[in-house]
Amino acid sequence: MKAILDTRQTRHDPQNFMANGVVSRSPEQPARIDVLRAAAEAAGYRFEAPSDAGMGPIAAVHSAEYLTFLRTIYPRWQRIEGAAPEVIPNIHPASRTDSYPKSAIGQAGWHQGDTACPIAEHTWESAYWSAQTAITGADLVAAGETGVYALCRPPGHHAFADLAGGFCFLNNSAIAAERLRAEGLRPAILDIDVHHGNGTQGIFYRRGDVLTVSIHADPARFYPFFWGHAHERGEEAGLGANLNLPLPRGTDDDSFLKAMETALAAVESFGTDCLVVALGLDASIDDPFKGFAVTQDGFHRIGQRLKATGLPLLFVQEGGYLSDALGPNLTAFLRG
Repeated sequence: MKAILDTRQTRHDPQNFMANGVVSRSPEQPARIDVLRAAAEAAGYRFEAPSDAGMGPIAAVHSAEYLTFLRTIYPRWQRIEGAAPEVIPNIHPASRTDSYPKSAIGQAGWHQGDTACPIAEHTWESAYWSAQTAITGADLVAAGETGVYALCRPPGHHAFADLAGGFCFLNNSAIAAERLRAEGLRPAILDIDVHHGNGTQGIFYRRGDVLTVSIHADPARFYPFFWGHAHERGEEAGLGANLNLPLPRGTDDDSFLKAMETALAAVESFGTDCLVVALGLDASIDDPFKGFAVTQDGFHRIGQRLKATGLPLLFVQEGGYLSDALGPNLTAFLRG
């Protein structure tokens, strides 16, 4: 079975993460790649490098203004006297209708939604190859592969069309789904990360040609807080094409799998002919974020249930952070 990875993704090495007012080392570390690669290989997957499809598939999802920002902000930031080594915003607009500034500081606030997405020298390079990894995975599925694992890092599902956030810069799952749609397929995205895929929802919220479904911890008291509530169903052409299934903190295997039945019923009703799975492993009982209580056996059962759909599957890696359980959880999922 095929898996895709570009090792240039390891060059993004964020140092700072602020939570509850405390700055610490980011949990989204390059070492995740080594753990996840070994785990996929243990499940029988064999890695190959992605092709370079260029900027077109990325620009099909993200605004040109935002992509210019990501490509240029680091050298611009370095010209600020006394600036930190990483681009981290300290001011944000009150709304997306506010004026767009010219300064690097102001644009950082416009395009970075929180303090969990610092930009350093190699961030753009790693994010670009993370996106190309997802694009190659989509191309393989479009060509007839039935199951492909795209080891994407940094992850992507918190990235909107013009806004980074939550460790994410380019929305790999959305880029892959749009690539599949452009090939004449009818994709759905099922996000099983413990955090709501708010960027993915935002990208497709007014569109009806890609179904977005997310199973996640209730955002009333969990990141990303402002998105992911059950009443958010889409707007305009997208009304009814977005389904959020927020679950209580501590949700276990059986409750998660019950929610998956609801999710997959929506996928079937949409007439989906290929499924992009935004694969977060941070629903684990052992994950540092402690949102859900899914076990290793639970991940195996989730994998089995997805295979039972009979749909071509593209697994796009999202969250899942360093713990002794991270690798075994991925192996169990992929074996399932």
